[in-house]
Amino acid sequence: MRALLASSISVACATALALPLAVSADAAASPASATSSSVPSSVPSSVPSSGASSSSASSSSAELAGSTQSLPLVPLGATDRTLGAARAQGLPERNTEPFSLLGVVWDEAKDELHGTVQVRTRAAGTRTWSGWQDVDTHNQEHAPDPGTPEYGAAHIHGSTAPLWVGHSDGVEVRVRADAAGDGRATPGVLPRGLHIDLVDPGADPDGVGAADEAEQEEGAEQAQDQAVASGARAEDVVAAARPYIGPRPRIITRHGWGADEHLREPGYVYTGKVKAAFVHHTGSGNNYRCSQAASVLRSIYRYHVRSNGWRDIGYNFAVDKCGNLYEGRAGGVAKPVLGAHTLGFNTNSTGVAVIGTYASTNPSAAALDAIARLTAWKLGLYGVNPNGTTHLTSAGGNLYRKGRSVRLNAISGHRDGYATDCPGARLYKKLGKARSSSARFQGRP
Repeated sequence: MRALLASSISVACATALALPLAVSADAAASPASATSSSVPSSVPSSVPSSGASSSSASSSSAELAGSTQSLPLVPLGATDRTLGAARAQGLPERNTEPFSLLGVVWDEAKDELHGTVQVRTRAAGTRTWSGWQDVDTHNQEHAPDPGTPEYGAAHIHGSTAPLWVGHSDGVEVRVRADAAGDGRATPGVLPRGLHIDLVDPGADPDGVGAADEAEQEEGAEQAQDQAVASGARAEDVVAAARPYIGPRPRIITRHGWGADEHLREPGYVYTGKVKAAFVHHTGSGNNYRCSQAASVLRSIYRYHVRSNGWRDIGYNFAVDKCGNLYEGRAGGVAKPVLGAHTLGFNTNSTGVAVIGTYASTNPSAAALDAIARLTAWKLGLYGVNPNGTTHLTSAGGNLYRKGRSVRLNAISGHRDGYATDCPGARLYKKLGKARSSSARFQGRP
């Protein structure tokens, strides 16, 4: 693929217009890649999946392996007086079905949990319990934009960040509201409907981790024909080519990490263009091996859809600590897919999440290099200088009111658009290096 991009600018531009989306070969009905006749220039648009399906479509519609256990929290009474029964909920030690990722969820997405969440888990098949681990409670800023159908869905919920705990079969939980004096004038109140979701990603399907390079090359060879078929003249495709487009990096597709396409809503939603990339961390902890990254992604995907109630995983791309890049939300890696990663600024942007937590841990050099290579290609397709700035219009948030035009770096941290710790102080400090590297990969002087 990189050779094709280097030898033909027209192919590179055409790739921006159409790239096939691989789906799970085991899916009972696999949505095909988006083939709409046009992508609107200013407002998000929903494109239905076309009718392609796998060979097993007639025999099964069951989801692939994986599950979510939802356990309601209960008031913690006199046995834990230090927490206070009125302002604390949790679960005592209990056995569970196997799981690897967890998070606390509540009824209303607009409610915030002002307090602390801590968990202990038991390694599966053992009697070994972990120590208490803190769960990041500030997660509402990872969400669809206000005013969008996804944000207004009746089934959308509030939640903590997900936490990867590894293969486990026991859990203990305690949730404590902030007391008066903990930065509050009055004691905090916990949201309604608190429960803990325990996510099992299921076993890795055959071929997980494959980059599907052959399919990507085939898509590049057919891209110009697809662009012309969608109504664009061949000469217009060539004329629109940008001079600074980084080589397309190796991206593990949704099929490659084992995404169950039955989980997400059908169809794809697009925005007008990609003017900026927001860098995130998943807040899910760093206790994973790169060989487990696909399982972590399947767990986050299931958490975003089943627990948060979103239409798909929120991020457009993910990066593991070894620098492997993964396709996130469905719709085509070269296309302007509308994500749910930076509340208020999902329109005309793309979201890149580094798997892990980087408040006090430095991101790996490999992960930073992957961010630079991805943004050099993705932003280059839309003529954006990674070392430059752009303007985005806020859809509303805690930093910028709705409708305000905000000047941002083309590669920004999540905290640039919303008052949050994301992507963690250590990762945020490295974004300057990512910008300069990305521009260099584009061939800019």
